[in-house]
Amino acid sequence: MPDFPTKWIREQFPALNDGEEFVFFDNGAGAQVPRVVLDAVQDHLISRNVQRGGRYRRSIEVDGAIQRARESVALFVNASEPNEIAFGMNATSFIRIVSLALGETLGARNEIVVSDLDHEANIATWLALERSGARIRWWHMRDDATLNIEDLDPLLNSKTRLVACALASNALGSVVDVKGAAHRTHQVGGELFVDAVHYAPHGLIDVQDLGCDYMVCSGYKIFAPHMGFLWGKKAALDALPTFREDFIPDKVPFKIEVGTFVYENVAGMDAAVSYLESLGRKISPDADHLTKRGALKAAMEEIRAYEEILCERMLTTLSAIPGAHVYGVLNSGLLRTRVPTFCFNVNGIAPMDVAAGLSETGIGVRDGNMYSPRLLSRLGLPTDTGAVRASLVHYNSLDEIERFATAMRELVSAR
Repeated sequence: MPDFPTKWIREQFPALNDGEEFVFFDNGAGAQVPRVVLDAVQDHLISRNVQRGGRYRRSIEVDGAIQRARESVALFVNASEPNEIAFGMNATSFIRIVSLALGETLGARNEIVVSDLDHEANIATWLALERSGARIRWWHMRDDATLNIEDLDPLLNSKTRLVACALASNALGSVVDVKGAAHRTHQVGGELFVDAVHYAPHGLIDVQDLGCDYMVCSGYKIFAPHMGFLWGKKAALDALPTFREDFIPDKVPFKIEVGTFVYENVAGMDAAVSYLESLGRKISPDADHLTKRGALKAAMEEIRAYEEILCERMLTTLSAIPGAHVYGVLNSGLLRTRVPTFCFNVNGIAPMDVAAGLSETGIGVRDGNMYSPRLLSRLGLPTDTGAVRASLVHYNSLDEIERFATAMRELVSAR
């Protein structure tokens, strides 16, 4: 994609320009942040590092900053209104908030469907509801490393309270047909909870088009600081019996935001959305006429297209490494069904040794179970050692993949 502004993008990220020339292939554990995000965090800490809700200027500015962030994130996911967005610590804590609330309202609808493709946070939190009378049903990954929507049908019935699934696997990169899952779940009167943490940096999210009822994301995967946010349909969130102090209004988003969250990181999330908006305007030939949502749409669609090129090159690279076994969608004709996240192992070399060897050449990858031990068990892999994961985003380049290929060849030949 000759028009994708890789040089301009990389210039926005200080960590990519510190002279070390380190290759960040561990973005699934957290991405780097652009300068505009750093500036926003610093500005908040210098100018308005106070509690919200006061009558003085700096406190009023905090309220304004939080509201702007709600509006930005609402546009990022295409929420119906900003108050459908709640901010907090991370996606896991929000999953637990929702699961605890649903545990109080199970009644006759006591069946919850979970998937073994998912991050454990979107499994264990629902399994914990068995103590409250929930019955767990499993939507199993197929041998092709995908969740087939037809396999969901026999799991759904009049007792289905919720289906929980990921938008994309954090271990394999497989993309799930969430829209199809929402349609089927709603047909039996259930709700759909989506973990979009891993997909969010890779493609456009439109909760209204997807039709889900709840969605969680982590800002630090989307080029922002460590924080998380929950989106939910207003009616669904209003109905949740969440914990709150008596003086907190029983309405969203306040009933969801328990305690004080990290305001400067929320300001950073707002700035991360503005970075993506700037990218969309830089890419689009119709930049002057784009709305903010339109610019975000342009950015994420181009990111998705560019990352297909990265996907294809990485699959080609990994397939050429002697003794390498790659897990997940491997067909180059199905690149739209995955994001550039690759789990693999190499015969005769422990995953930790692959990761350590790559580290010595200035390349960061991850080894282990990727917080998806059930998925690794389905693949026949020991969960204590797991696999190696290389996870790329749009600021990564084809040149970095070549560095990775060279390092892997040298690592294998040295054994």
